[in-house]
Amino acid sequence: MNNKLIVVIGAFGSGKSEYSINLAREYSQKGKEVTLVDLDVVNPYFRSRDVRDKFAEEGITVIAPEGEFQHADLPMLSPRIMGAVQNYKETVILDVGGDPAGCRTLARYVANIKKRGYEMHFVINTKRPFTSDAAGITEMLEMLRFSSKLDITEFICNTNLMEYTTTDIIKKGIKTIDEVAKKENIKFDTFTVLDKYIDDIPKEIEGKSRMILHYFLSKPWETSNYK
Repeated sequence: MNNKLIVVIGAFGSGKSEYSINLAREYSQKGKEVTLVDLDVVNPYFRSRDVRDKFAEEGITVIAPEGEFQHADLPMLSPRIMGAVQNYKETVILDVGGDPAGCRTLARYVANIKKRGYEMHFVINTKRPFTSDAAGITEMLEMLRFSSKLDITEFICNTNLMEYTTTDIIKKGIKTIDEVAKKENIKFDTFTVLDKYIDDIPKEIEGKSRMILHYFLSKPWETSNYK
């Protein structure tokens, strides 16, 4: 399929929204028409809806709650979402809530997602409590599979401690994730690094390739990082 449908999931604090946003921009820069759908009703601070205006300038559509509902932590699901899922002419990225409750928002779209064909990327930061070891990752994997009614097709390593991130920290994260990937026979080729730290992190670690992330989502107490 030329125009992919990619579902992005991950535990709270995994960095899945940053990954979703960067993935949308990457496909746009390759000349694809892209729609990014914010289905995250779990995390009140880091949500793809926060880049709507910036991405509109770049020709990327962001579907998310608007007006008085744009900061609501409620399943305010736009009818435009189904239209996006069924629009085979665009690359569509669904940024889904980071726990089983968040994944249940996918329920009404599952039949059409399966009909179209999809990838489902599970973003993992092993420096977060629920995915710090292979057992935790496996447990989260099973919960997300059950809640979403979809299969995870790819792992993305986003192991980091922000400015304290080192190659060794990422390497340990990759090894932990790889243990589960091999056991579950799930694709795992990519680790991520924020652009400001790339001089300290090699392009390849443990046979995995680096994806550079640009920092879009500011915390409420930070000034905007948009560029």
